[in-house]
This record gives sequence, structure tokens and C-alpha cells, in this order.
Amino acid sequence: MPFSGLSHDASLPVEIAADNLELNQGTGTAVFSGGVQVAQGALRLSAEKIEVYYAEDANQSSGSVESMKATGEVRLSNGAEAAEAETAEYFVADGVVEMEGNVLLTQGNNALSSERLRINLVDGTATLDGRVQTIFDPATSQ
Repeated sequence: MPFSGLSHDASLPVEIAADNLELNQGTGTAVFSGGVQVAQGALRLSAEKIEVYYAEDANQSSGSVESMKATGEVRLSNGAEAAEAETAEYFVADGVVEMEGNVLLTQGNNALSSERLRINLVDGTATLDGRVQTIFDPATSQ
């Protein structure tokens, strides 16, 4: 079945690599820029810039990652599935990714395009909105 590998364990640690980092402890944000690569298990997110928002937690010296907003050549992949868009926001605790702007979701020869894509990584479901177009290769859809 196409696009069946969208599920993911959102409780895994998040690793980030980039050319630059700006921290603002007052707002609880970090801005990574320049070839940003994010990994969480098999999930990969890349973009030119990713803003990370940390949850406020009075019991910890540093909060956990609450969400990430990616801009500029955004690409999300998890195994054979990949999605591209102009922007993406990843709500880590909920396991939800929302992508917008010229979205393209692919798996092998199968492809879906739209203006918006919402992926629930917990249950492996996706919703596309805004003039959805699709191409399925019958040989790989079985």
C-alpha cells in the first residue's frame, strides 16, 4: 500500500546539525541555519533554516523541544516516503507535521501534490488540502 510508512516514534531523541546557531534563552528559541539536518530515529528533516521552540519546564534547567518551524527547501523523509514543501512545522509532543506551499509527497513512482499536508506520525495518517493531484503506479500500489 502506498504511503504506509508515515508512522514514527515521536518520543525518540532529536539530533540537529547546522552551519549556524543563534540562541535566545529569554524567548526559549534556537535558530539553526545553513544546511540544517534534523534526525529523530528514521525521520529526517532538512531545510535552510529551522527555528526550535523549547517547552518551559520549571523542573529542568533546559526544556524539551516543543516544536520546530522549517523554511527554505524543506524536505521530510521517513524510509521510502519523502515530502517537500516551502515550510513545515513539527509539533514534537503530538507527533504532527504540517507542511505548506507546493507540497509533494512521494514513495517510489507514486506521488501526491497539494498546497497543504498534515501528517500524524503517531498513527501514520496524512491529509492533503488545496487542489490535490495524484499519480499512482499500479505496479507498486499492490
